[in-house]
Amino acid sequence: MISAREDRRRTFDRLPAGGAPTSWWGLAWLAALEERAQDGARLERGRAYADEGHVDAVTLTPGRIVAYVRGSRPRPYRTSVALGTFSDEQWSEFLAAVAADPAQLAALLEREVPRGLAGALLPGRGDLIPNCSCPDFARPPCKHAAALCFLLARLLDSDPFVLLLLRGRGEREVLAELGRRSARHEARERPAAAVELPGVSARAALAAGVLPPLPEPLPVPVAPGHPAACPQEPGAPDPLALDQLATDAAVRAHALLTSGQDPLAGLGLWQDAVRLAAGQPTSGLTGAARALYRDLAAATGRSTTELACAAAAWRQGGPVALAVLEEPWDPPAGPFDRARPALLAAGRGPFRPHRNRLTSAGRQLRLGRDGLWYPYESAPGEVEDWWPAGPPAADPVLALTGDGPSERAYPIE
Repeated sequence: MISAREDRRRTFDRLPAGGAPTSWWGLAWLAALEERAQDGARLERGRAYADEGHVDAVTLTPGRIVAYVRGSRPRPYRTSVALGTFSDEQWSEFLAAVAADPAQLAALLEREVPRGLAGALLPGRGDLIPNCSCPDFARPPCKHAAALCFLLARLLDSDPFVLLLLRGRGEREVLAELGRRSARHEARERPAAAVELPGVSARAALAAGVLPPLPEPLPVPVAPGHPAACPQEPGAPDPLALDQLATDAAVRAHALLTSGQDPLAGLGLWQDAVRLAAGQPTSGLTGAARALYRDLAAATGRSTTELACAAAAWRQGGPVALAVLEEPWDPPAGPFDRARPALLAAGRGPFRPHRNRLTSAGRQLRLGRDGLWYPYESAPGEVEDWWPAGPPAADPVLALTGDGPSERAYPIE
């Protein structure tokens, strides 16, 4: 059974680009927004942002809608719009009016907003309070908050109970209270003896003894989904930290579903820190990624540069590739001895052998215990500063000449 707290929180995945509301209440929401906007140009830019799919997953709670909106900078802006909620007295008057009018009740059950209730539900002057982490403070709403309002109109179009949630109560509790009030109205209008309800008792229904088969499990998605945006509330954890945890949990769950293997099984503290760091983008590091690198490095007693190099190795092949970075070993005779002649024949030599490594000017190949050759590179003058340089291969020549991009990155300490 869904609790009242769960009923008062809803999250919607990012809507596809394009689309516009068609219901009268969705259009009325936009009209109320446009009437109260102080800058028509910002409003139009917000409409374009919404149409182009810049608004990520949306989370709604009583009186508040929150989402990350992607602008011109790499890191999205945390945007919210507040709407005044009803008091208990206002809710009682609203529910009483709906329950007493069969037409309004039927419309709401059909997921339509009764026109007679539009004045009470739609925002009035000063009701909408936008807030955004962008630097544009003049004459709200900014284009990011406007985009969120335009997207909300599309959500209202398909589910008017979104508007009731913004006013303070969830769908289930509203319908339950309407059911109780409607029953009381019906009981007053018709004697109890005349009411005959069809059906069977719960005891008779359960006495059959044969339960229907369970439904087929849902298909496994191709890739892990993106977590919903977490609102920032007083005393709550950092939304970006929650986003990181939720993303990591989704990746782990997807791996369990597709392979039956837990990617965290047997990992030590350092390996798990490297795994988390490797999940960040490889081409440049955002502010959030730098903060994560600093926290992980501090927790493991390493520098952020060491962590970045280890993360690059992890992207080459997980724990095996990390061992290639950190653990030299003595391979048996065979593939290692044949690699140097093969490289010379391909015009890629000479290479100096040492343990499982073949080194030339600025280039190095390391033989892993999995039989693959892992390419490394070093900048001129940095003799021992070796970084993973591309994907591994069974052939040393292919590993050396692969087209994989360099993973070198130096996060801010």
